[in-house]
Amino acid sequence: MRILFLGDVMGRSGRAAVAETLPGLRRDWRLDFVVVNAENASSGMGLTPEHARALLEAGADVLTLGDHAFDQKAMLSFIETEPRILRPLNFAKVAPGRGHRVFDAPGGRRVLVAQVLGQVFMKRPFDDPFSALDPVLRAHPPGGMVQAAIIDVHCEATSEKTAIGLWCDGRASLVAGTHTHIPTADGRVLPGGTGYISDAGMCGVYDSVIGMDREEPLRRFVTGMGKGRFEPAQGEATLSGVYIETCDRTGRALSLSMVRVGGALQPSVPG
Repeated sequence: MRILFLGDVMGRSGRAAVAETLPGLRRDWRLDFVVVNAENASSGMGLTPEHARALLEAGADVLTLGDHAFDQKAMLSFIETEPRILRPLNFAKVAPGRGHRVFDAPGGRRVLVAQVLGQVFMKRPFDDPFSALDPVLRAHPPGGMVQAAIIDVHCEATSEKTAIGLWCDGRASLVAGTHTHIPTADGRVLPGGTGYISDAGMCGVYDSVIGMDREEPLRRFVTGMGKGRFEPAQGEATLSGVYIETCDRTGRALSLSMVRVGGALQPSVPG
């Protein structure tokens, strides 16, 4: 199976890059399944129903969220009506929506997608991601109940992401880190057959401070004083993520490639 995972969509520029680029990638790379982290798609803070629909129409099969899952209050009700949007498994016991689901893919194949939040350096204490993931992975072994399993690990610390990736090795097809908006260089297939990357990066403007217009963050770093709100940077965005090919029989990743299309970063495409 050919699977594309795109990192955090950041604001208007990120949404535009996905809308303009993803349809062509689906066609040219003959993608079977696409997961997009969209928790910063609406002004950098959460996701509105309108923007969710636009990303799904552009070719995303599933949208994942994160710690900003319900910053846009309309998502509290919309997520109950749109099964293609997932919030973290360990967000809160009373949170609406679901943290995992099995989706259909071409050829009668099935794909598990799940998301967890990390605990290290996060602004609020979330439940343990390992115990949240364990029953989901046990119930959906790749190559058995599903042909592929994709885990979005929304964490601040690369150490925690790495630990989750190693713990999932052989139990998932892909473990992709999100949240920090900067693509890491450690994308690889682990010994047990799980594709892994500490952070897939963002779909946003890299001439910025993690997707925000540079002026206000720089002022706060230099002076220690804030003057205004953070605003998403405008300009040409880079589409960042990872591409994997998996074996339907085992669910293992056969290969993993970094994806960087457009914008300021050096291009990288499969093959």
